[in-house]
Amino acid sequence: MAFTLDQLNTAALPDAGRMLDGIYEHTPWIAAEALKARPFKSLAHLKHALVAALDQGGVDAHLALIRAHPELAGKAMVAKTLTAESTHEQGRAGLTECTPEEFARIQQLNAGYNAKFGFPFILAVRGPRGTGLGKARIIDTFARRLGHHPDFERAEALRQIHRIAEIRLADRFGAEPTLGNDVWDWHEKLARHSDPGFAEAGQLTVTYLTDAHRACAQRIGQTMHDAGFDEVHVDAVGNVVGRYKADPAVPDPRTLMTGSHYDTVRNGGKYDGRLGIFVPIACVRELARARRRLPFDFEVIGFAEEEGQRYKATFLGSGALIGDFRAEWLDQQDADGITMRQAMRHAGLCVDDIPKLRRDPARYLGFIEVHIEQGPVLNELNLPLGVVTSINGSVRYLGEYAGQASHAGTTPMDRRRDAACAAAELALVLEQRAARDGDSVATMGLLQVPGGSINVVPGRCAFSLDLRATTDTQRDALAADVLARAREIAERRGVACTLEETMRASAAPSAPAWQRRWEAAVESTGLPVFRMPSGAGHDAMKLHEVMPQAMLFVRGENSGISHNPLESTTAEDMQLAVQALQHLLEGVARDLHPLP
Repeated sequence: MAFTLDQLNTAALPDAGRMLDGIYEHTPWIAAEALKARPFKSLAHLKHALVAALDQGGVDAHLALIRAHPELAGKAMVAKTLTAESTHEQGRAGLTECTPEEFARIQQLNAGYNAKFGFPFILAVRGPRGTGLGKARIIDTFARRLGHHPDFERAEALRQIHRIAEIRLADRFGAEPTLGNDVWDWHEKLARHSDPGFAEAGQLTVTYLTDAHRACAQRIGQTMHDAGFDEVHVDAVGNVVGRYKADPAVPDPRTLMTGSHYDTVRNGGKYDGRLGIFVPIACVRELARARRRLPFDFEVIGFAEEEGQRYKATFLGSGALIGDFRAEWLDQQDADGITMRQAMRHAGLCVDDIPKLRRDPARYLGFIEVHIEQGPVLNELNLPLGVVTSINGSVRYLGEYAGQASHAGTTPMDRRRDAACAAAELALVLEQRAARDGDSVATMGLLQVPGGSINVVPGRCAFSLDLRATTDTQRDALAADVLARAREIAERRGVACTLEETMRASAAPSAPAWQRRWEAAVESTGLPVFRMPSGAGHDAMKLHEVMPQAMLFVRGENSGISHNPLESTTAEDMQLAVQALQHLLEGVARDLHPLP
């Protein structure tokens, strides 16, 4: 029989302790300490109290908890002395049915891990969806984490223990994250579509207007239809636009816009952008099921392009809505020589209709966006949600050094005009100059020697620059210093330097009123409010140019890694994001039409 939160809140302390027995392996003091925070407003509040209790325990207590856990597929499993919870979890992951080869591999990993770290490998084997990771993924994760620093791995083991506790609490309290599971499943279905060359390798890549991109648009549109949207269409740049119309009794309603992008970087993750499409779709579906209307139109947009992967332009989808679509972009060519204009025609889009997409800001209440954090902060703090205070300003360049290709064996070191060495020196300049600010970042993500050979001094080297800072002034000072050094390096080394600015985005502070709405939404879940800037760019920064905006971040697993196949989040965190957005929508509705 499942317990209820009311029962936990009102039970005598010994009885409450028994309700939480086994949530943390052989460590009842964590529950005893957390119970001092009663009454709990929500299961999320209880989880946070348990995390806070363990945080206060110190390193020795942390190590004792880690060592209280059994090895995966270890002696305790063979001897059948695991706790009921561990037996259930390892069984659902398939570890009780290992082949001899799999068992031998896990035992080898166990031995190496214990030798390096001095404690057992801990993994929430039921995974982010709660249904089990599978043996191959467990073994891959095991091998990857062997490369961690001991301090980092100890912290990761604790995070996994908290995830195990979260799943056990859901079982104990009958709290299935049904909305989060649906959002999770929608991501999985969308991730089946990937560009040629990547799909065959099991990698996710969806670039602008490819067949995979168009298939994604169709699937998102169908999901919107199924959820109960009143209007769904693909617009002239490929955005998937769904509208849930206001209560007919409201005269001349305004619109609240939300959404994010569905294109990806090459070999990227499943949740970047897409989380901000599916979370609001879940909210609309629940409104439609309840036959409930809001006093405003709710517009959810899957933006067709944000990443700038196929063409040298970014934010095509959101930019078109504010009138920022440049005609010269249409003549850009991709790596296969296909112009953007040709790609749009092939996709059945009408280029002449792009100017018509521009929205009238006076008709909008604002823009809100849910997004996976893409960083380690929330993960390290064990917080599911964070409220964004601002989006950093950024500028990007494509550059090239051109020197002289020459024989690697016969060209003396002091006679070389090595383009690759010039770029390498500039990469170190980026690292040093950005670090000087403390919160600026600079990246040379592309570095190529066209037609290079092992025995030829590089005559050309192409590279990219991505510069970001918390304010436009700080960003511009960083860019000015980097460009000046790039040209100084060229002159000193006797090479030519060309630089082309490909993107510039202003810093976008959150609108105070909308940030407060997100803060209230987070508080409604029982979680503390954590405020943080966004180092990544988002569609919200384009809409910021014409209307108020604010964002909610959702914790990422695996140290919050993004633009990477390891990008992940949990169904429980998705559930909290849906609940937070539902609370925000209800708050806006009350403000527009307060109850008498």
